[in-house]
Amino acid sequence: MAEAQGTFRILLRMNIKQGVEREFEETWAKVGEVITRQSANLGQWLSKSAEEPGVYYIVSDWVDEPSFREFERSAEHVEHRTKLHPFRDGGTMVTMHTVLRMVGAGEGAVR
Repeated sequence: MAEAQGTFRILLRMNIKQGVEREFEETWAKVGEVITRQSANLGQWLSKSAEEPGVYYIVSDWVDEPSFREFERSAEHVEHRTKLHPFRDGGTMVTMHTVLRMVGAGEGAVR
C-alpha cells in the first residue's frame, strides 16, 4: 500500500579521507544520536558505498523544510559539522520532498 508523504529529506554524499573511515563512522554515530533527539527529525541513515571507496551517503528525514532549515542555522548544527569536517574530502547535499512511500513486505525484518 502506498502512503502520501510530506517528509523533507536530505541526502548527503560525503567523501571521507582514506584511513579515517572507522573514526568517521564512530563520530557520525555520536553526532547522529544528538540530531535524532531533535523533535523535528524523523531519523537518519549512514550508508557506505559498495562501489566507491571512502564514499558515504547520509539520509536525514525531517517533518518539514522550515524545521530542517532552523536546525541547519543553529549553533548546534555548526558544532556537529565542525566535528565531522576533519574527516571530509568533499561532498554534496541534495534536498527533496518525499512524494510517495511504499512500504515493502520485509520492512519489519531489517535493522
